[in-house]
Amino acid sequence: MQVYLAVTPAQLQEASRFTHSFVHMAYRIGPESTLLRQNLLVQTHGGLLGLNDRDAPTVEEPEKLAAAALRECTRRNYAGAVLDWETPHPRGDLLLLAGAIGSLFQRNRLVLYVPEAYASAAPTAVVLVCTALSGGNLTQRLREAMSARGAGRLALDLERLMMDFPLPCPAGQGRPLRREELMELMARERPSIFFSPDLCARYFTYTCKNETHFVLFDDGDTLLQKLRTGQTSGAQAAFFQYPEVSDLLGKLFGK
Repeated sequence: MQVYLAVTPAQLQEASRFTHSFVHMAYRIGPESTLLRQNLLVQTHGGLLGLNDRDAPTVEEPEKLAAAALRECTRRNYAGAVLDWETPHPRGDLLLLAGAIGSLFQRNRLVLYVPEAYASAAPTAVVLVCTALSGGNLTQRLREAMSARGAGRLALDLERLMMDFPLPCPAGQGRPLRREELMELMARERPSIFFSPDLCARYFTYTCKNETHFVLFDDGDTLLQKLRTGQTSGAQAAFFQYPEVSDLLGKLFGK
């Protein structure tokens, strides 16, 4: 399984100490269906193109933007692209864009990775499955995704999980924690920490102002276990976000 680190141009040199397999998060959707690139060095080659949809205008000409992505991949010898789309619900124009890029990339033997919400628009793309689960069973989750998509059409989005859930939590919505907050909380509470085999994550509880909290989090060992679980499930690739895992890179990449 190929493991990638998603980096911005400013992070590239520092992250190169650990790996040279990158998703270059230097691209976004511009006005009039253009592909915008941010401060990427001319000599940058190899890896994958990372396309973000933050504040993206409506894509009126998906084929035009897809062609621009293909040209950039060819020019920089990228093996394909990752659609790093944050829109919570699928947008019609982005569904069309995913389909246009998927078709064009397939004809040119490039790989496309898409979020699960956009899988139906690009049948030949590899689907990104987020491993940061707050419920259910990770192994079963990956098996179901593989069964639905087919062999070799699954990739792991190894998002580092750090969530604080007040109990009871009927909606299942927790508060995201920063790494510093988690460390401070653990230092203050000195909790007993347990491992959930189903979620492949660590957890503990604490009480504050008569309210019980359940904290679920990843560390280097749980992320490595999720990586192994993905390999067993037949995932084609895995993606870590830099600097989200910057303190764990030595363990994750064996350096």
